[in-house]
Amino acid sequence: MEQKNVSKRVTATILSMSLLTVMAGAAIAPALGIIKAHFASAPDLLVQFIVSMPALLIIITDIFFLPISRRLRTRTIATTGLLLYVVAGAGCYFVDNIWLMLALRALLGVSVGLTMPLSTGLLAYYFPPEEQARLMGLSAAMNQMGGVVATLLAGLLATIEWNYAFLVYLLGLIALVMVWLWLPDAQLDSANKRGVPFKPSQLLKFHPSVVGMFLLMTIFFIFPTNFAIIADRQTGLSTEAITLIMVGLDVVAFFVGLVFGGLMGCFRQSIKYFAPTFFLMGYAAYLVPSVAAAILGSAFIGIANGVGVPYLNTIASIKGGRNSATTVMPLLSIALYLGQFVSPLLVMPLSRGLFGTADVTAPYKVGILLCLVFMLQVYTTRHFQSLPPASKANESKVYNSINNIKTKAG
Repeated sequence: MEQKNVSKRVTATILSMSLLTVMAGAAIAPALGIIKAHFASAPDLLVQFIVSMPALLIIITDIFFLPISRRLRTRTIATTGLLLYVVAGAGCYFVDNIWLMLALRALLGVSVGLTMPLSTGLLAYYFPPEEQARLMGLSAAMNQMGGVVATLLAGLLATIEWNYAFLVYLLGLIALVMVWLWLPDAQLDSANKRGVPFKPSQLLKFHPSVVGMFLLMTIFFIFPTNFAIIADRQTGLSTEAITLIMVGLDVVAFFVGLVFGGLMGCFRQSIKYFAPTFFLMGYAAYLVPSVAAAILGSAFIGIANGVGVPYLNTIASIKGGRNSATTVMPLLSIALYLGQFVSPLLVMPLSRGLFGTADVTAPYKVGILLCLVFMLQVYTTRHFQSLPPASKANESKVYNSINNIKTKAG
């Protein structure tokens, strides 16, 4: 299907899947304090896994996304993923055992592992490179809008009873209906004719974006797994206030995603440094125990996430071309959710080992150190000549197209 024949309904359907992916873990984050109180005898790390457990199964599912996509068409994959999303996500409402809850959260991860590569890869499949910066920005904006709606609803529902927060996953029914009605039943092409999960050469080719996505999400997920607990201890904010601040972060990221195409055109050389810089500023602000610092820090984190994700997706999709859905996008999805899963496993031991158990802001200090690592990774992989000539030409085409669109709009 050529780009000119792609209807607005098809585009909206693809973007509707982007609304749901962030909800796999982060939507429940505002209710984490209440859930922890309910499961008071469970270790902190186990409770944090309620947020990060889906990531592990997303990783495993996306490793096998290529063989799945060779056997099933896009509508079947999307429908299966979304049905499982609703059942496993909302199913936690009926569960009062943390181990059974973690099992359902794992199944939720399988569902997102099926839909995540489609939510970005189909944009590269149906649209030319010069359209992808704008569309990846919209995809990221929809992702953040899903976070806004889900986080707000989950936080409000949790004030009724802790398990009500999981009813937010019923929002997946909207995307499911759209997929049934409008998503074309395409068979994805692939340059990988052997049908193996992915070639080692692909990881080598896309490593700047893949490693960058892993670092970005490892750093970002320090926020949803710690903010509710630390803000309560630092400032005594209510669950409602914490929810509003977390929603505010998603609102900031949403608007950044909407204007990402313009940002990439205006800051074509420096935008690669935006994510590590704003993450650093955000976690530094959190070290000050005040409500104002919490709000400012969340705004900075929102900017970092709102720029970082579409930037990495755009650069990777330019390299991957029309086969992105079966090559680079599963790799980016693996990196994204590996970062989410690893984040508490890495940050908690480091924060205790480096700063002690008495320092409530220790996870944020570890975040600052990881930001410096991220900055170094960006410099060493993006500052030097790392893209092959063909990809450089495509990248220039994207930037030039963005500038042309801006000129026409002006």
